[in-house]
Amino acid sequence: MTVESGTSDESGEIEHVTDTAFWVASYRALESERSDALFRDPLAALLSGEKGRQIARSMPDARAMAFFMAVRTTAIDRLISSAISHGVGTVLNLGAGLDTRPYRMPLPKELRWIEADFASVVKYKEDKLANMQPACVFERVAIDLSDRAARQALLERVGREAQSVLVITEGVILYLPDDEVGRLAEDVRTVPTIRFWIQDYYGPEPRRHRARLRRKLQAAPFLFQAPDWFGFFAKYGFLPREKISARQEGLRVGRRPSCLSLTALLFLPLGAKWHEKADRVLGYTLLERRGQ
Repeated sequence: MTVESGTSDESGEIEHVTDTAFWVASYRALESERSDALFRDPLAALLSGEKGRQIARSMPDARAMAFFMAVRTTAIDRLISSAISHGVGTVLNLGAGLDTRPYRMPLPKELRWIEADFASVVKYKEDKLANMQPACVFERVAIDLSDRAARQALLERVGREAQSVLVITEGVILYLPDDEVGRLAEDVRTVPTIRFWIQDYYGPEPRRHRARLRRKLQAAPFLFQAPDWFGFFAKYGFLPREKISARQEGLRVGRRPSCLSLTALLFLPLGAKWHEKADRVLGYTLLERRGQ
């Protein structure tokens, strides 16, 4: 599969998992255009292009998706800043897609940021962002992360060259089967300098997404099925240091989904037990290595 600059699909179909990066970037571009934007990502529109806009327009529940992508971005921004404040000197973003945080976040200039993705994605970004200057020490790595030997070699190299590493897998875990996620967790655990791991987490309910969305995601289906998300990663020694649910982040930034969306149910004032359940549905977490 190749990522071609300037191409578009009039049907807005997702033909490969890499197309989801265009989809996500289009929501960051839309958010950046709002007068009350939660963040500004001036590169998102450049990267997402017409391809991203077509995919976003073709998706069901577009307003709910726009809400989730906005709060996911702000929540993970905060978790990254938290990890850096706890001594992280290197960030390894696996499956980085069209992320632009090294360009838009106020990062320490001495921070080392490495993003890894398919060669086609890396080339596309290098072409589009050739004249842009990141805020920190920056590197892109072309890799098929399903190639375990290559993945292990990357993790080992980054870990050897650093003292405290943060791994990010934003929007990645959902698309992997349980056994592959387990192997990834084993590989991350093997590198002792990897201290933190940022993920978006999902309860069983959103992973049983509706039929219409399943049809749109046939080429990039949700595969991770472990019923206890945090229990799964605890087996590999990573426990949550911080958790931010989508509901909590929406309340913090003063943004709620449309009242016509099922997502609005998360915000109903039905008491503490309902909120605890809603906070397990979808959110974002900074996992920390515990023990040896």
